[in-house]
Amino acid sequence: MSFRNRLALAAAVAVALAVVLASVVLFVVVRSQLRGEVDAALRERAAQISLLPPDLVARAVLRPHVELGGAEGYPQVVQSDGGTVRPRGADIPLPVTDEVLRVAEGGREAFLSDARVQGTHVRLITFPYAPGFAVQVARPLTEVDNTLDRTRTFLIVIALAGIGFAGGLGLLVASAALAPVRRLTAAAENVTETGDLSERIEVQGADELSRLASRFNAMLGALEASARAQRQLVADASHELRTPLTSLRTNIEVLAGKHRLPAAEREPLMADVVEQLDEMTTLVAELVELAHGERAAAEPEDVRLDLLAAQAVERTRRNRPGVVFETDLSEAVVRGVPATLERAIGNLLDNAAKWSPPGGTVEVAVRGRELRVLDHGPGIGEHDLPYVFDRFYRADSARGMAGSGLGLAIVRQVAEAHGGRVVAETPDGGGTLMRLQFDGFENS
Repeated sequence: MSFRNRLALAAAVAVALAVVLASVVLFVVVRSQLRGEVDAALRERAAQISLLPPDLVARAVLRPHVELGGAEGYPQVVQSDGGTVRPRGADIPLPVTDEVLRVAEGGREAFLSDARVQGTHVRLITFPYAPGFAVQVARPLTEVDNTLDRTRTFLIVIALAGIGFAGGLGLLVASAALAPVRRLTAAAENVTETGDLSERIEVQGADELSRLASRFNAMLGALEASARAQRQLVADASHELRTPLTSLRTNIEVLAGKHRLPAAEREPLMADVVEQLDEMTTLVAELVELAHGERAAAEPEDVRLDLLAAQAVERTRRNRPGVVFETDLSEAVVRGVPATLERAIGNLLDNAAKWSPPGGTVEVAVRGRELRVLDHGPGIGEHDLPYVFDRFYRADSARGMAGSGLGLAIVRQVAEAHGGRVVAETPDGGGTLMRLQFDGFENS
């Protein structure tokens, strides 16, 4: 059974329960009202008889030609020994029970009851009159029962019609309400079949289903951006790997050729092979780092930014002994993943050292939630500034230098993952200023 049919069935069942409950309540109210009128008439008749003296009672109660269906009721006098007296010509006895005898004996108050007298449903009132005597007055309930039967039939028809109408209306309402879900399903099926992540759903209104459609569109947008970035990464990686692979293959083919090369020619080729392998190793490692950064980050924690910077400076000093590092590190705590933050800081320092002249100085400072790295190299051209953090981007002046063009891209990825940003500036004194700023971890 489809969800639409289940929803319509649930609506029909809910309406059916409501209609049945309302019908039962209405029937009980009508029945109580009709029977209440009969009971009121019997009590009034009993009160009238109770106020009469015995001789008038005999005339009023036992006068002849009383019928069971009469408006004043059908009377019967009951003695405490069980004997009964009825009007002349009234040969239909009313039932005498132990409760009736107790009333005649004075052991019980008046009461109302139902009885069936020769096939007729009657309502009885039994009340004490004189010591040793009780009076019964009966009124038939035929008209009441007929009215209740008609009311019952009418309510059943109304209930069935209401349930049928509720079922049909439920289908219409379910179809209208689930229209956004059908569009969502169609879009999901189309994406599954075609792989087209540009599919979008028209959003109307601001209800829960509209918000679901909006979130679905946002999810498709994120998937589309991720797939586009993945394709771009693969294309860029293929392009960047093609050149060193071609050069490496050429050198290996020369080294493995039939003609043995002199040592003077062989050693430079071997050095080139080792250098190219190192470059490819670095490139692959940074590609893995980028791919790892796009996955869910590790659980963040409070990190001393100044201590991470100090550790990164010491490591870069060992790797770049020809560069002088000056530090001004104030205590600062940020929330993030230590390993990724350390990698980003290390990339900034390595980039600054690479562009510094021999014996040059790199200034590293931590102020608040910002890390500043200033080198005194040639600086970044104005036309290159917007692109320095793009993957595989390399300025014209960097074409002949070692590197993959991924180091600063990793820095930006780490900064954005931590709810921050990284910017490159050209200060007035020349060189390049990199500012890594943290505002808060995006997944915290």
